[in-house]
Amino acid sequence: MAHVVFFGGLGMLAGAAARAVLGRLRRGARLRPPWCELAVGALWAGAGGWWGGGGLSWRWLPLLLGLAWLGVAAGAVDLVHGRLPDALTLPAVPAAVLATVPLGGVAVSRALLGALLLFGGYLAVRLVAPGALGAGDVKLAAALGAGLGAASLAALAVATVLAAVLTASVLAGGLLSGRLSPGAAVPHGPAMLFAAWLVLAVAAGAGVGAGA
Repeated sequence: MAHVVFFGGLGMLAGAAARAVLGRLRRGARLRPPWCELAVGALWAGAGGWWGGGGLSWRWLPLLLGLAWLGVAAGAVDLVHGRLPDALTLPAVPAAVLATVPLGGVAVSRALLGALLLFGGYLAVRLVAPGALGAGDVKLAAALGAGLGAASLAALAVATVLAAVLTASVLAGGLLSGRLSPGAAVPHGPAMLFAAWLVLAVAAGAGVGAGA
C-alpha cells in the first residue's frame, strides 16, 4: 500500500507537470485539472504497487512510468486537437531508448531496431496513404517502437495490430451510432499509446527482456 500511495502521489505531481507543459506549448492544449493528475497518478500507482508487490522487475519501471506520462500528455492533445506535438514526440525517442538501459545491452539494441522498424513502417503507410496516418503518428511510432522493441519484435507487431483494431473499432462505433459521419478522421495516437502501454505491461509481467 505504501508503494501505491508513494507512486500515486508522484504520478499526480507528474500529471500536473504534464498539464502545465501542455498549456505552455505554442500549439498545446489547456486542460482542466484534475484529469491529467488523476490519469498519471493512477497509472503510476498501479505500476508502483505492482513493483512493490514483487510482480514487476524494477528494470521495467522507467519505461512504464515514462510511457504512462507520455500517453496521458500526448493522448490528451491528440483527442482535443487531433495532433501530436513535436515537443512531445521528438524528445520521447531518446527518452524511450534511455529508459530501456536498465533492461540491458541487448534490450537497448532491440529498442533501436524497434524504433527504426516502427517508424519506417508508419512512414511507408503515410507515404502510400497520407490520409491514413498523421505526421505526428509517424514520429510517435519511433518512441513507441523503442519501448516495444526492448521487449521483443513480437510485442512490436502485437501493439501495432492492437492499435489499428482499437482505432477501427472507435470509427465503426462512431459511424454506427451516428456520432461520426462517413470520411471522418479518428485520432490514432491514443490507440497507439494505449496499445503500447498494455503490451509492455504484459511483457513486463512475464519478465520478457528483463536483464537481457
